[in-house]
Amino acid sequence: MSRPHPELSAPGPLPKEGLRVIPLGGLGDVGRNMTVFEYDGRLLVVDCGVLFPEDHQPGVDLILPDFEPIRDRLDRVEALVLTHGHEDHIGATPYLLRERGNIPLVGSKLTLALLTSKLREHRLKETVQHVVKEGDTLRLGPFTLEFVAVNHSIPDALAVAIRTGAGTVLHTGDFKMDQLPLDGRITDLRAFARLGVEGVDLFMVDSTNAEVPGFTTSEVEIGPVLDRVFHTSRDQRIIVACFASHIHRVQQVMDAAVAHGRKVAYVGRSMVRNMGVARELGYLTVPPNTLVDAKQLADFPPERTVLISTGSQGEPLSALSRIAQRSHNFVHIEEGDTVILASSLIPGNENAVYRVINGLSRWGANVVHKGNALVHVSGHASAGELLYCYNIVQPSNVLPIHGEIRHLRANADLARRTGVPADQVVLAEDGVVVDLVEGKAKVVGKVACGYVFVDGSSVGDITESELKDRRILGEEGFISVVVVVDSVTGKVSGGPEIHARGFVENDATFDEIKPALIEALGAAAREGVDSYQLQQTIRRVVGRWVSNKHRRRPMIIPVVVEA
Repeated sequence: MSRPHPELSAPGPLPKEGLRVIPLGGLGDVGRNMTVFEYDGRLLVVDCGVLFPEDHQPGVDLILPDFEPIRDRLDRVEALVLTHGHEDHIGATPYLLRERGNIPLVGSKLTLALLTSKLREHRLKETVQHVVKEGDTLRLGPFTLEFVAVNHSIPDALAVAIRTGAGTVLHTGDFKMDQLPLDGRITDLRAFARLGVEGVDLFMVDSTNAEVPGFTTSEVEIGPVLDRVFHTSRDQRIIVACFASHIHRVQQVMDAAVAHGRKVAYVGRSMVRNMGVARELGYLTVPPNTLVDAKQLADFPPERTVLISTGSQGEPLSALSRIAQRSHNFVHIEEGDTVILASSLIPGNENAVYRVINGLSRWGANVVHKGNALVHVSGHASAGELLYCYNIVQPSNVLPIHGEIRHLRANADLARRTGVPADQVVLAEDGVVVDLVEGKAKVVGKVACGYVFVDGSSVGDITESELKDRRILGEEGFISVVVVVDSVTGKVSGGPEIHARGFVENDATFDEIKPALIEALGAAAREGVDSYQLQQTIRRVVGRWVSNKHRRRPMIIPVVVEA
């Protein structure tokens, strides 16, 4: 297999009649999906999603793809094509449109409707939108697009075939091959086969479940399980947590609630927004007199209510996390409540989810999750389904997408096992540039491509170094040392005053190190050093003592005042 190397340099010029593929997110993470296609001086972007932060990224709200490699060429972007409406595929679009506000948007009816409501929240003007459906074709500059129905955990998902003079690329987006989908919309393998006969020069394939053998369980299997949970919980309230865009799951919960005579309320702003859009467009059916405002729940006995909430991934500010901490404004967990986590664990979120489960359990809730009941199935194709696709499409070249490195490698191995030549299975990561020239795909270089952190209203101002400082402050605490020195002699004339937070709260603990610190500062003063060097002396002396005495490495903030 062709694989990236850390020593890769910047790619050279794109050969005439060549197609360049630049992944800016999604290859190495489950999230932040974004790929740029370049042909004949024009660009096409497919997906623009976010990644949610992990525990080692304190204070970060969202992580975006890095737009820097194309920032000076945004005027050449023909359009942004969105394969479906999940946050990891559309969530960063408002931030891209801040860079260039008139990029045309292409997607299905539901995808663009979900995005439009998000753009309104960001107070962005609506740009040109091309609403497409399966079977449609669209010409955008040198790119001719054909859209193919695929089944996923959200309605209206699409794969896209991109035709250029360099050949045809088939980008699956996120998909699976559920043969009994809730909305009756299956992945169109006939279209995949037809494209395969015509010739797919590069197959870009969802890798998320490539390590999972067999076939992904059908969504219809969830209904009877939910019905049993509702039956066994008939004397108490039920809370269901799922993704705010998982319309199929919300419909199943709605159906179970109606069957058991319960009212339904949404909890969480994104849940209210998305389900309102889905209902308005006819993707969600809500029987009369079923839906109530969450603030009206107190008017109904608990055993007659169901709450559908955000927070299935343990997000700290989500509704479910606040419910688990008993800090929610009007939802209070009680002994005997049933909480259903109807989602998979996104890699990296395990600790956050288990914290929420433990918090709910502490208050006496019965927590039902994928580990102890079939309350969720994946939205991604497992290995058996991927093998079928490779055999149907018979691509010339393969580029696994959407997944961590282990997922990409597993998917690459599946492609090779079906007969794709090993040197035409390209294993790439974010920033690794792949060119399709004369029917052959190969790695040609790498562009600088990192994480862009959103912290409140700040975008891109937080660096990895600053995150490291935050982790140190959170885990090891900090020590401040204030020393007054004579501006003429350099000798210590006041202090040192040493205070700590998150480490040792009793300042008297540091009396032991003060004589040695004064001596070290005196020696430094005799050598005629400046205030910066005195600060370094403080860091070195206090840091060594703390490490030897307490086995800790807090942040040390020295302040030298000349008087």
